[in-house]
Amino acid sequence: MSWKDTYQIWKNEPSLESGLKQELDQLTGNDEQLEDAFYTPLSFGTAGMRGLLGPGINRMNIYTVRQATEGLASFMDTLDQSVKNRGVAISFDSRHHSQEFAHEAARVLGHHGIKSFVFESLRPTPELSFTVRHLKTYAGIMITASHNPKEYNGYKIYGEDGGQMPPKESDLITSYVRKATDLFTIEVADEKQLQDDHTMTIIGDDVDQDYLANVKTVTINPELAKEEGKDMKLVFTPLHGTGQMLGEKALQNAGFTNYEIVAEQAKPDGDFSTVTKPNPEDAAAFDLSIKLGKKIGADVLIATDPDADRLGTAVRQPNGEYQLLTGNQIASILLHYILEAHKQANDLPDNAAAVKSIVSTEFATKIAESYGVTMINVLTGFKYIAQQIEHFEATGEHTYMFGFEESYGYLIKPFAHDKDAIQSLVLLAEVAAYYRHQGKTLYDGLQELFKEYGYFREKTISQLYEGVGGPEKIKALMKKFREEAPSEFAGHQVVTTEDFSTQTRTDANGTTSKLDLPVANVLKYILDDETWIAIRPSGTEPKLKFYVGTNADSLEAANQKLTDFENALNEFSK
Repeated sequence: MSWKDTYQIWKNEPSLESGLKQELDQLTGNDEQLEDAFYTPLSFGTAGMRGLLGPGINRMNIYTVRQATEGLASFMDTLDQSVKNRGVAISFDSRHHSQEFAHEAARVLGHHGIKSFVFESLRPTPELSFTVRHLKTYAGIMITASHNPKEYNGYKIYGEDGGQMPPKESDLITSYVRKATDLFTIEVADEKQLQDDHTMTIIGDDVDQDYLANVKTVTINPELAKEEGKDMKLVFTPLHGTGQMLGEKALQNAGFTNYEIVAEQAKPDGDFSTVTKPNPEDAAAFDLSIKLGKKIGADVLIATDPDADRLGTAVRQPNGEYQLLTGNQIASILLHYILEAHKQANDLPDNAAAVKSIVSTEFATKIAESYGVTMINVLTGFKYIAQQIEHFEATGEHTYMFGFEESYGYLIKPFAHDKDAIQSLVLLAEVAAYYRHQGKTLYDGLQELFKEYGYFREKTISQLYEGVGGPEKIKALMKKFREEAPSEFAGHQVVTTEDFSTQTRTDANGTTSKLDLPVANVLKYILDDETWIAIRPSGTEPKLKFYVGTNADSLEAANQKLTDFENALNEFSK
């Protein structure tokens, strides 16, 4: 069936929701946008689905949400009744239609007789992860597009461990999603009836209190936090998302009372009206925080993304200006503080381990090794960190200390099994208090770590390929890097090539060995100066991502190397 045929089905569908019908009418004659909306179903994979809002099978709307949930429900129908009876927890963020999508998902599940536990109002992604574990549901659904622009929304499925659904189950769910081809015949139950018979339960403050009680355990030195917390000036912004309510309560519980919220960004707003991108990786997202920070002389500025699973920070420099830290730098500072605190308390476990993705900094590895702590590398995707936590708990092989991804996601305590910006907010405030107690700032702390471990610099370069031809362009570039494998970048020789699609490691002399990580469409090169370069398609967006990690004896030299490698990558990928 062509995209035009699919478009006509939607256009002629009498039950099409009125808002979507109006949007569809507005697209009449715009074949380019119509083709993109109807040429293929919205991609659904291990990370769920994410896309532009609007009418069409390649868009986020109530019909594609019903289709995704029908896939989950049909899969759960194959499980033992006792497992199915545990139900599904559902949460949502501040984006347009998020609450509507959450309730539509509950209605589809209800038609299958599957219980749902739906938050009364928006809540962070990490609380959804916690809730799955806390209520012992079989699965969880989070309606969010994380840090994407306002035009997007998304749908994540979580497994019973609180991590995103692992590949085996996700693939099965995907197969059921694809069987639900007629989006307009997917049946939904009456919501009032579901609530009356307790198939759909509204949850809220009771779960919040249990989650916040766990967040209290993140604070390592409560006395220090309270002593410095009453004076240390901190600016916090939830960037119009879910972070304020729990973030404020978590700060207050830890003793941090001298903070200010960026008022213009405090309320949930699906338009993200004060920022172009609600992303704590983006310097512009800190403009209002910096303005407020300068006004009150804040020691540190902290931002969480719309679903509060990612966190970024800007730290005050000696000249009074604020500098953004990268996700890798934040993770390294947090890890160092955790390990040093346990060392000082003489309770650092002999089998302590940290976990990071293969595209995250080796800065943290150097720090971990200096404390005799194992650093374990996993594929990109926090579910792989969650799997390591499950393995540790089942075998006792290691004690989990910290996990992170370079994309501003960190997990301190594993009562949630996904990256958690509420936990990170509290601990980062404590680290700032730790340095303040010494008459220093977080900026000073980072400089000390550089001097001790070397000047590490990393960069993620994203190339966007939108539209119908986007996937083929990405595929062609990955093929080029494989078939025309580069032997050097910026004058440095490739000494090892790792191809996770074939699970092979190949040295420059041709010697091969097997990688022990799962199959993934990722390439990684290690160069003769310990620089590494990785390439992978994004799992949620039409992007090809390049990662570069390097180090040198000075920050200037590390920055120059980073520039040289970026230029070499751009040249090769033309």
